Amino acid sequence: MMEFKMKENGFQIDLEYGTLDVSGNEQYGYRPYQLLVSSIAVCSGGVFRKVLEKKRITYENITIEADVKRNEEGVNEVTDIALHFIIEGCPATEKQIEKSLEIARKNCPIVQSVQGSINVTESFEQK
Repeated sequence: MMEFKMKENGFQIDLEYGTLDVSGNEQYGYRPYQLLVSSIAVCSGGVFRKVLEKKRITYENITIEADVKRNEEGVNEVTDIALHFIIEGCPATEKQIEKSLEIARKNCPIVQSVQGSINVTESFEQK
């Protein structure tokens, strides 16, 4: 069980890595939507990295850019997240990368958790 304790301007939880402060006001902690987007991007990136390693596809670095769209006419919910992977030093073909991203999408528990609620798309470039 995870226990979040109320503070004056948000909530706080103590986790194995450290304390996490969450607040709707970014002066007092990470905003919930930032954590949501971070969870989707990092989970997807971590699974993608594992897929590349299992396929013995080498790379030097991976950067993920996340473009977020929110419904300002509603309750400002996240509707779309476009993940753009920048893969450096990778000799793989475009087809190999596309297939690896498809496998990552299917195996990322966080992306699968929001499927049907948030439209998550992936694109990539190789440097």
